[in-house]
Amino acid sequence: MIEAKNVNFYYGDFHALKDISLEIEANSVTAFIGPSGCGKSTFLRLLNRMNDLIAGTRLEGSCLVNGKNIYDKSVDVDVLRKDIGMVFQKPNPFPKSIFENVAYGLKVNRMGNKAEISARVEQSLKDSALWDEVKDKLNKSAYELSGGQQQRLCIARALAVKPSVILMDEPASALDPISTSKIEELIYNLKANYTIVIVTHNMQQAARVSDKTGFFMLGELIEFDETKRMFISPQKKQTQNYITGRFG
Repeated sequence: MIEAKNVNFYYGDFHALKDISLEIEANSVTAFIGPSGCGKSTFLRLLNRMNDLIAGTRLEGSCLVNGKNIYDKSVDVDVLRKDIGMVFQKPNPFPKSIFENVAYGLKVNRMGNKAEISARVEQSLKDSALWDEVKDKLNKSAYELSGGQQQRLCIARALAVKPSVILMDEPASALDPISTSKIEELIYNLKANYTIVIVTHNMQQAARVSDKTGFFMLGELIEFDETKRMFISPQKKQTQNYITGRFG
């Protein structure tokens, strides 16, 4: 589904990612862990070309999704970002109603008539486990929702345009434990229909929700393996030291 081949990435002269190669399977949850500044969020943002928005960056190597290099000149970046959705660390609903937040991408991309958009909004809210909480107040401001509800709304907004991949950059770090649990359950359920890549500082969260985990340190992918195996018997000393809390 997703393959990185010998990826090197630079912010100006700073070598942020060093020769990263990995494969991410479809309909799975992959977690990236590691200390702050290790490159995991930078790598995540490569997968839908969010780093293109930063001046002075440079990529070497290739990132393939479904066998196509997403950095090829023929790629329409807007279409790419519709297929590879992103959910950020802090909920970022638009200053619109709950309904209009979810319908936004559908309307911008002219995906369906009024009835089709309404049906897709409802389904997306159901898929994000939010429908029962908001179905009677769809015209209310999204800002009236709690933080956890706002984050699920942002997930619904990403789902509405029918992506194949969802990227999540610390999606629960700003949430309370109950909301975090709901987000984790949602991630687990969504992998039946989506490929999910998540960055998290919470190793317990990675252990709970992911099928595979990649450990980044100083711009290098130190280890990438099945999550259970990595947490029980990591192959690299640096991974073991991080998981056991000896640094980071």
